[in-house]
Amino acid sequence: MRTTIDPAGRVVIPKEIRRSLELKGTEEVEVVEEEGSIRISLPTRHVDLVEGPDGILIADPGAGLPGCDVDEVRTLLERVRR
Repeated sequence: MRTTIDPAGRVVIPKEIRRSLELKGTEEVEVVEEEGSIRISLPTRHVDLVEGPDGILIADPGAGLPGCDVDEVRTLLERVRR
């Protein structure tokens, strides 16, 4: 898929890709130069596994990351299963 770079150096990610990845336009992306190519990817998020009150390990995203509600978790699971 082709796109253009504007005079300020901005690249527009085509709508079909934004829709497929459910990008809202305020999310950060990683941009890396690799052997003459540019790679744009979603950044990985660090989470720690901590023992919950019932002894089961749960993911703790730490401060600064928003929590997920049930609908967001379902959406993420469906995206991964595709």
